[in-house]
Amino acid sequence: MNKLELLFNNKQSDILSIYFTGGYPKLDDTSNIITELEKSKVDLIEIGIPFSDPVADGPVIQYSNSTSIENGMNLALLLNQLSKIKRESKIPKILMGYFNPILQFGVENFCRACKKVGVDGVIIPDLPLIEYELKYQVIFKQYGIHFIFLVSPQTSELRLKEIDQLSTCFIYAVSTNSTTGGAVDFSTQKDYFLRLKKILKNPFLIGFGVKNKETFKTACNYANGAIIGSSFINAISKPGELNENIQQFIQNI
Repeated sequence: MNKLELLFNNKQSDILSIYFTGGYPKLDDTSNIITELEKSKVDLIEIGIPFSDPVADGPVIQYSNSTSIENGMNLALLLNQLSKIKRESKIPKILMGYFNPILQFGVENFCRACKKVGVDGVIIPDLPLIEYELKYQVIFKQYGIHFIFLVSPQTSELRLKEIDQLSTCFIYAVSTNSTTGGAVDFSTQKDYFLRLKKILKNPFLIGFGVKNKETFKTACNYANGAIIGSSFINAISKPGELNENIQQFIQNI
């Protein structure tokens, strides 16, 4: 049982997941950010693999991706950074990335490396469900890496059930049909969230538009927790001491 499974076995509500892009704001900040988030008692960390065309993401995360690439970050270096803190870091970690760099790295090599450096799951938004099921599912399962699927308000009931059956841990519920970082009126999405609660057997976390204590609390009324990305990227982009910015942001949540 990996750390992601332990988390969802031991906690069913108010799960706080924080996203940041590896190698941002500076190339060597990755380990420090993970350490500070762990000290601040977040439940789960989602680390972005920088990519030149992050189509699901809004301008804030797009900027962090381009800056990270300019800093010299790549998948191999990110995995190396994670390997250096594996022994000290006990928090569940997920890698979020687009399929092209992973395909170039080699899917089995990637899964093997994830297991070695303490990554518990992955999110690959642009890998089609059918392709995952037929070609790659066996590899992810072989190395014990959970594959986290995304669903949206437009996902049909049939597809929700298919995703639920394939899922081995939790599901990422995109709050609205937009990119990350946009404003979302969660009250208008109530029927969607209730539909997910009715259909899904797996736990789910809400992402996109969760940015502060109020939106986190609202999301947790409908789901097992929520994912905060763009507003955290904004917080670590501010002038001042990085660790203090991280601590203050998490305390405010």
